[in-house]
Amino acid sequence: MARRKKKALDLAAIEVLPRHVAIIMDGNGRWARQRGLPRVAGHRAGAENLRRIINACVEFGVQILTIYAFSTENWDRPESEISGLMKIFTRALDQELDELHDQGVCLHHLGDLNGIDPTLQDKVRRGIEKTKDNNRLILNVAFNYGGRAEILHAVQQILADGIAPEMLTEELFSSYLFTCGLPDPDLVIRTSGELRISNFLIWQAAYAELFATPTYWPDFGREELYDALLEYSHRERRFGALPEST
Repeated sequence: MARRKKKALDLAAIEVLPRHVAIIMDGNGRWARQRGLPRVAGHRAGAENLRRIINACVEFGVQILTIYAFSTENWDRPESEISGLMKIFTRALDQELDELHDQGVCLHHLGDLNGIDPTLQDKVRRGIEKTKDNNRLILNVAFNYGGRAEILHAVQQILADGIAPEMLTEELFSSYLFTCGLPDPDLVIRTSGELRISNFLIWQAAYAELFATPTYWPDFGREELYDALLEYSHRERRFGALPEST
């Protein structure tokens, strides 16, 4: 099959570029079912697509990309699917880490590594250490992550540190989240047509712009990302205030 020619896009049309883009990568299973393939084949295709989206983020100038790779609720899926996903994650780290490092990607993990296979834990930690000084793109991988679990973890740490209630502010609370030190997402994209946040960055995405597309994640490519960024650039973010013209 001939490789699709890279389409020229008018990047100047994106007048306001989101600094931080977060993506709920949904629809791998349905993509596979449409093709008569097992669900794990859809997850493999989704992992391969991530490389294209990372390249596009670097091309477009996005500074931070956060992906929802595996939620705390995903453990309820069939054991065969979970096993396949863990193999895909392990293989992706083995095959892609050097290229990510060469591209200047800084790898971060959001979530809890406890309960994950020790070999995979080690690979994640080594990837974070290897890329920690890169600054072209920050890639946050939400793996074994849940927004409610993140908030509970933050509260537990605040209590353990003896923070007095009157000292607690939004800024201080944010410093206990997995995204400490990073700006909140400007744009949250969800593929596959679903219209829910699914326990993803529920504190950080309070004022993010939402973009939903019916496209399944394995088919969400460079041009689809461009369309989402272009749509974002046309929106007016008010953060609860009135429009300037009012």
